[in-house]
Amino acid sequence: MKKNYKLALILSGSIALASCTKQETLDYNVEKPGIIAAQEQIDAYNPLKTYIDKQARPGFKFGTAVSLNDYVSKGLMYRLANSNFDEITIGYEMKHGAVVQANGDLSLKSIEQLIAAAKAAGMSIYGHTLAWHSNQNATYLNKLIAPVVTASTGPTWDLVTGADFETDSAPNYETSSRVVKSFTAAGEGFNGVGRAIKLTNASVLPNDYDAQFFLKFSPAVAVGEKYELSMKIRSDANASFSTQAHTAPGQYKFYDFFGTLSSTPVWTTYTKEITVTADMAASGAIAFNLGKTATNFYFDNITLKKYNATGGVTMVEKTAEQKKTLVTAAMDTWIKGMVTATKDYVKVWNVVNEPMDDAKPSELKTGAGRKVAADEFYWQDYMGKDYAVKAFQLARQYGNATDIHFINDYNLEYDLAKCRGLIDYVAYIEKNGAKVDGIGTQMHINSNSDKSKIDEMFRLLAATGKLIKVSELDMGIAGKKTPVITSAEYAEQKEMYRYVIEKYFEIIPKAQQYGICIWSPLDSPTNSSWRAGEPIGLWSEGFVRKPAYVGVADALSKK
Repeated sequence: MKKNYKLALILSGSIALASCTKQETLDYNVEKPGIIAAQEQIDAYNPLKTYIDKQARPGFKFGTAVSLNDYVSKGLMYRLANSNFDEITIGYEMKHGAVVQANGDLSLKSIEQLIAAAKAAGMSIYGHTLAWHSNQNATYLNKLIAPVVTASTGPTWDLVTGADFETDSAPNYETSSRVVKSFTAAGEGFNGVGRAIKLTNASVLPNDYDAQFFLKFSPAVAVGEKYELSMKIRSDANASFSTQAHTAPGQYKFYDFFGTLSSTPVWTTYTKEITVTADMAASGAIAFNLGKTATNFYFDNITLKKYNATGGVTMVEKTAEQKKTLVTAAMDTWIKGMVTATKDYVKVWNVVNEPMDDAKPSELKTGAGRKVAADEFYWQDYMGKDYAVKAFQLARQYGNATDIHFINDYNLEYDLAKCRGLIDYVAYIEKNGAKVDGIGTQMHINSNSDKSKIDEMFRLLAATGKLIKVSELDMGIAGKKTPVITSAEYAEQKEMYRYVIEKYFEIIPKAQQYGICIWSPLDSPTNSSWRAGEPIGLWSEGFVRKPAYVGVADALSKK
């Protein structure tokens, strides 16, 4: 029901009746503007968490994401969070990059302040996050696995060139036209670490040199010099293949260079030391002749070293096994320190975050082949597919026996293959000795996202029997910025927020309903690093409730 305003108009004698001094008041009824009436209806709603039937859903957590500083400073965001939510997720400050220092020590003072503030307010904390590739102190982690620089006055074997195939960059190797080059998935390299190069010779060819893989190096070899070639090899079928000396790829010099290699479906190590003869001199490439066997060949961790009788400054690369040991120890130190320091209050953790690859949704993400940001470190590239197994085991070891542990990823409602890939990875983790209690689906969506895919995602997740959390729900409006959004588009956003929450309650069994987290309670500022300038929140930047607030409240009230 719209209300009326009463406006008083005072008529002075100088305007109407010059001879009268008495003032009269005339009443006018003016209809209240619709936008004000609508806002009053929104503002009449109670705080959001009051709409949850705690008897029907006693374990359900309704949360939001905040920055640590916003919460501990006890300003507007602190009051908004405490009034409307019962769990908070800290967007950055509980991550490796914020806590781990340059020497590997953990700085936990701010975390202690957070716990104190949350405890006083009766607010639970969702730990976020223990094993992720982003927001890491990558400088520290990369330093751990960097080559060892040594000075020696005695003989050394100096690295000439090498290839571990963790990036797609190929300055020192190439193939002939009949060889198809690709790379294995992360975790399928030697010893289950990183990746290997995959070389496919589709058919048996007239000559072994009709299909070749070349390792290039500089400077070219000279008579009397000593070299050592070492590499990991395997093939889908048993094979034997020779090496040739080339001055450059395709420019044949001598029929034998580093001997003949044998490969089987099991990884083996091949090492060969030679002294350069006149026949080999001036060669700058090793050719591996693959043409006589139709199979897939896999090479990993190739090194070519030159004997240096006088010694000097040497850079010694750590082996893949050494890197795995160092990175695993660093994960142990990090998870032990964080979980032990917070276990008295933080009972739930997002243990592994965003493991699945977007382009290959059944495989793990990898830093190989991409430009890696300064704060990115891919644990799986060094620890293999079992990196998540180890992370869950460590979280369980150092935390409480009853802690709840989640794995979390994004775009599960957009790419159902990725949703299935994550579910399969959970099965792998548990098959290999760790327990996963729940799966988080982030749901950074738009008001026009595909509802049928949202429904199917919830059905797939429900079928796992795991706790399910909508972990980072926010919603744009077709990518538009806040100033151009219409009232009709805000209504669509309201409807989609309502739809997502109602479908969660409808499809996810009550026993599996961990909770829902509103990732961005406010609309995003134009200078934000996250969905900049988009109207994604339930409140405006000025803390004014939006129609989406009503959609959420109405959905939460459903039995």
